[in-house]
Amino acid sequence: WLLLAGRGYGKTRCGAEFIRKRVDSGAARHIVIAAPTAADARDVCVLGESGILAIYPPHQRPTYQSSLRAIHWPNGAKAILVSGDEPERFRGLQADTVWVDELASFRFVDAWTQLMLGTRLGDPRVCVTTTPKPVAIVRDLVKRADCFVTRGSTYDNRENLSEAFFRSVVATYEGTRTGRQELHAEILEDVDGAIVSHDMIDAARVLEMPSIQRTIVAIDPAVTSGESADETGIVVVAKGGDGDGYVLEDLSCRLSPDGWARRAVEAYHRHGADRIVVERNNGGEMCEATLRQIDRSVPVKSVVASKGKHVRFEPIGALYEQGRIHHVGTLPTLEDQLCSFTPAGYEGGASPDRADACVWALSELLLNRGVGWGDIPYAA
Repeated sequence: WLLLAGRGYGKTRCGAEFIRKRVDSGAARHIVIAAPTAADARDVCVLGESGILAIYPPHQRPTYQSSLRAIHWPNGAKAILVSGDEPERFRGLQADTVWVDELASFRFVDAWTQLMLGTRLGDPRVCVTTTPKPVAIVRDLVKRADCFVTRGSTYDNRENLSEAFFRSVVATYEGTRTGRQELHAEILEDVDGAIVSHDMIDAARVLEMPSIQRTIVAIDPAVTSGESADETGIVVVAKGGDGDGYVLEDLSCRLSPDGWARRAVEAYHRHGADRIVVERNNGGEMCEATLRQIDRSVPVKSVVASKGKHVRFEPIGALYEQGRIHHVGTLPTLEDQLCSFTPAGYEGGASPDRADACVWALSELLLNRGVGWGDIPYAA
């Protein structure tokens, strides 16, 4: 049984109740409880507020021997606690019941292998409770025919969680990639062969912008309008005093020309930007005229895309790889688009409007050194 659920769903309680039911029914005699570390097994699975000792009334509570890392029940059932950090110590263990907590956080794949090789007593059952990560063990489990999968989100257990937790923590991550994984328990995958990965973006992410040299608002206009049309990409990017690029805001939208133009001009003034850059290929002259109708004082630069999107993206991808581009806060939809570019093309499905605008802005700030736009490798 694989329980994939978000933080606060009640995974630990489910795992503890799974053990209790198996013990009370007599089906469990030889039990193994595994967690990423020995401390996790002790502090969460056994001693935690939703752990095994907490769910029993005092007169039925099993005995925990910390020195032996063992739990004994009055009916003779026994559980051994093991750590995913010590897979070699799993050898020789035999079990009819196994509870594995936070399998996605195990450091060694062999720990899972050794656990499964020990499930050879009676009619064995295994319960895995974990917040998903895109690791091979979890992906393989989901595909197994003999694995029953239960999914749940943090919101499923809202009535038992603090409202302050929802106001301060959940609200911060809702709508982000972290929230999709940690709150809604989605298994998120990076595109195979992607030039930029989410790990690269996360490693360089910052919460505040340092001193600024220049700021650009870039627009990738949609060709058509309406609810089914592509979005107009609008992204605000700055060059910091350290020479790195900082992606400040993603304002992409599906609005009329007047609507997105007003949004871009408002961002220009709010951020004290130096100029607005707009791609000319998709009706750029009309876009420039629309912007000037909103505010004639705004400097607008039109750029021409003479190379494919993925080719233009490659030098920007190199900057991401070098850790020279930082996202200020989280920009989940933009980040998903950026992580869908491969050397062979864009693998994200719909048009990468947000990413295209971001590339134009970063190219203007970090690749344009006073020469003509067409002289910049890959950025024209």
